[in-house]
Amino acid sequence: MERFLLAVDTMGANQVGGGQTLLGTIKIAVLPIAKVFTMCFLGFLMASKYVNILPASGRKLLNGLVFSLLLPCLIFSQLGQAVTLQKMLEWWFIPVNVVLSSICGSLIGFIVASIVRPPYPFFKFSIVQIGIGNIGNVPLVLIAALCRDTSNPFGDSEKCSTDGTAYISFGQWVGAIILYTYVFNMLAPPPEGTFDIDEPNLPIKKPAKDAPMEQVPLLAQEEAPAEPDAPKRGKIKQILVFIYDKLKLKQILQPPIIASMLAMFLGAVPFLKQLIFTTDSPLFFFTDSCNILGEAMIPCILLALGGNLVDGPGSSKLGFRTTAAIIFGRLVLVPPAGLGIVMLADKLGFLPAGDKMFRFVLLLQHTMPTSVLSGAVANLRGCGREAAAVLFWVHIFAIFSMAGWIVLYLNLLF
Repeated sequence: MERFLLAVDTMGANQVGGGQTLLGTIKIAVLPIAKVFTMCFLGFLMASKYVNILPASGRKLLNGLVFSLLLPCLIFSQLGQAVTLQKMLEWWFIPVNVVLSSICGSLIGFIVASIVRPPYPFFKFSIVQIGIGNIGNVPLVLIAALCRDTSNPFGDSEKCSTDGTAYISFGQWVGAIILYTYVFNMLAPPPEGTFDIDEPNLPIKKPAKDAPMEQVPLLAQEEAPAEPDAPKRGKIKQILVFIYDKLKLKQILQPPIIASMLAMFLGAVPFLKQLIFTTDSPLFFFTDSCNILGEAMIPCILLALGGNLVDGPGSSKLGFRTTAAIIFGRLVLVPPAGLGIVMLADKLGFLPAGDKMFRFVLLLQHTMPTSVLSGAVANLRGCGREAAAVLFWVHIFAIFSMAGWIVLYLNLLF
């Protein structure tokens, strides 16, 4: 017993990463996940039959509020204040890393799903849960907890927090595009129109080629003849509508993406940035209002997702094998691949020289648990219960996996 206590004391005394003890590093890794778990539990409590102030209809409305207002406000205020044209050129690998993380994670997810064979219709769902990590909420809380400690390995607390928040915010706009294009389409309901399928081999209903005679109207409406002198703008409008439908711009141009594009444009123009995003500017009240609203995004989305667990984390139709495979793929298989990507980019000279916080954020993008926002998209698409169950277990096991990976990253960086 004496030897064991001595070993623990020695472990705590060993310095990791510029003055941070090993136990302190593990504490930094565990606390953000514990906060996420706590807020999800409060959402679960609010949705339980004992309280019942957050029913399913209320959670759906809360999700809509987050995606339409709170998340765009958060992205606009943080990204607009952090970005400049010069920084956009220096930080170009951050959005590229987000894309590479999603591609690499999805490939790993496809391999894992092909081996495990999740129940129908959750094959694409399993790929998304492995491939899409949390690049915003948890990293922001983690960086804040890390930089708040004066003995953090990155030096000055204020500079550490400013740089880390800026790097994470700059990658969020890419994550929003991925969520509203790739994830939104991957989580489309099956041909049956719902994920609530009791039998796996249900026949797929196909529309009849020929309508029955009873459905054919007796009097067909004649189309109005086209005017010979119709204006050319009518044809241009038809072409634009055709392009709009083919490119599915309605799904891509969602409020968070519009907010990202607007923040990047305003932040890249010095006059507009000074007019809107500086603290003594006449229009800073608008940015500050967006910042206040954006701060409500994380608790609101976590309350809604926690409420989906009201039937219990085991109420999903995924089964133990698929859930365990998703956890293993996301927390164990994806981070080493991300570490290889970041180390290769560093060897090729793609990263700013000597910026260890930049590299740490890149590594975090590959290490985070499954995206909370992808769970919200899943809730909108009809498979929120399964997504909430996966998020529940992934975040529990991420307490241990993130602590180990962060200790490894700090040892490699310092």
